[in-house]
Amino acid sequence: MPTFSEDAGSRPRSRAASGRPAVTRDRIVDAALELSAESGLENWTLRQLAAAVDAYPAVVYHHVGDRDTVVVAVLDRVVGELTLPAETLPWRDWFDEFLPTVRTVLRRYPGSARRLALFGPSVAAAVPTMNAGIGRLLSAGFGGEAPFAYNLLLATACQFVAMEDDRESAMALQLDRCEGYAAYRTRDDLPGMAALGESVAELVADPDLAAGYYERLYHYAVQRCLDGLELRLTQLNAIGRLTEP
Repeated sequence: MPTFSEDAGSRPRSRAASGRPAVTRDRIVDAALELSAESGLENWTLRQLAAAVDAYPAVVYHHVGDRDTVVVAVLDRVVGELTLPAETLPWRDWFDEFLPTVRTVLRRYPGSARRLALFGPSVAAAVPTMNAGIGRLLSAGFGGEAPFAYNLLLATACQFVAMEDDRESAMALQLDRCEGYAAYRTRDDLPGMAALGESVAELVADPDLAAGYYERLYHYAVQRCLDGLELRLTQLNAIGRLTEP
């Protein structure tokens, strides 16, 4: 909570007079962004945020709003950190460059991926990224399916990062289950489980391999989505040729 150096009974001095920085909307959102990076988007309270800017919760509410409103402002900042590739790139190259950036940025702020997957950012924050991404898909020839294709890619990206955030917070449970799955690697009567067990056993035996597992899984997921969209584009082009006058 905020503290004051005045003697009891004296009139509180203004923030400027007491040498404390002014509380502004930007400063509050900056502090919320920092708290989200440190402990996760869902793991700080409005009281903790107020303490971080040396103010009372009512001051935070006055400048920004309730906690959900602050969270929306934080998500807008997170989306603003995304780097957009050059518009001259072919559509797949554009997403090949963009989607790894999505994971890098969202992983800085645990919990942001889940919120974005469920609700997305504000419209104003979404416009630059959506316009660029959907625009590349339109230029490629996806037509009316371009918004669906874009949402498929971004939802997949957010969901896999959200899964990574959640599983990271339950590492002990993961290790127990990994050992259980690894035990199936010699089960010739269950070839599917044996293949999974062998894969998990390799992760258990190699910490470096395990450390990069989620990055590889993310890459695999988005690349297979891109493969599917590439095939769909081929189909759309074929349909277009058939319907040409």
